[in-house]
Amino acid sequence: MQPMNMYMVPNQGIPGFPPGLEYLTQVDQLLIKQKVELIEALAGFESNNKYEIRNSMGQNVFYAVEENDCLTRQCCGPLRSFTIRVLDNFGQEIITVSRPLKCMSCFFPCCLQELEIQAPPGNTVGYVLQQWHPFLPKFTIENEHREPVLKLQGPFCGWSCLPDVDFEILTMDEVSIGKISKQWTGLLREAFTDSDNFGIQFPMDLDVRMKAVMIGACFLIDFMFFETNN
Repeated sequence: MQPMNMYMVPNQGIPGFPPGLEYLTQVDQLLIKQKVELIEALAGFESNNKYEIRNSMGQNVFYAVEENDCLTRQCCGPLRSFTIRVLDNFGQEIITVSRPLKCMSCFFPCCLQELEIQAPPGNTVGYVLQQWHPFLPKFTIENEHREPVLKLQGPFCGWSCLPDVDFEILTMDEVSIGKISKQWTGLLREAFTDSDNFGIQFPMDLDVRMKAVMIGACFLIDFMFFETNN
């Protein structure tokens, strides 16, 4: 029996698109909602992150889960390497997001954060690379050939002092075409859990590969700036 709150997206296959990403051709925004883990809220014990990915009508279209071991989660915290698997509502893995272990400090520009996105698993569609800057969170979005195609830029120290935080999606000419927004979830959830809500807005006609990369970029932003050890 299928869950009643899931929006079933049939995989009909569209020539020229990675299998499983066909639904992304129909959307220009997504909501990524991290699931609250009771054990984290009560005991501060870090568990694997889980996310629901919804459309603008609030229907679940994908589900994402972190794959990691207990020792890595507890010892490395938000610095940890991870693999996040994005599944459709039939349980098929359509996107794999991989983050290697890197030093996260502005004093070590040679060890900046990076992310590889595959869709489907085994087929790389893009990368997210952190760019060194003393004050601003900056990233370059690369395609599967390691060619820069987009930029991502956050506010000046904005992740720690604003309820809603926007990371602008920019063309290589610095024209804004969308954003990844961290949304305020309420005082109790912000104070006692690291469960976050994000919204992603991008052009409807953006390549579905880049839409998949933006989903991965959202996970990286969550870990880098909002995943705290409460």
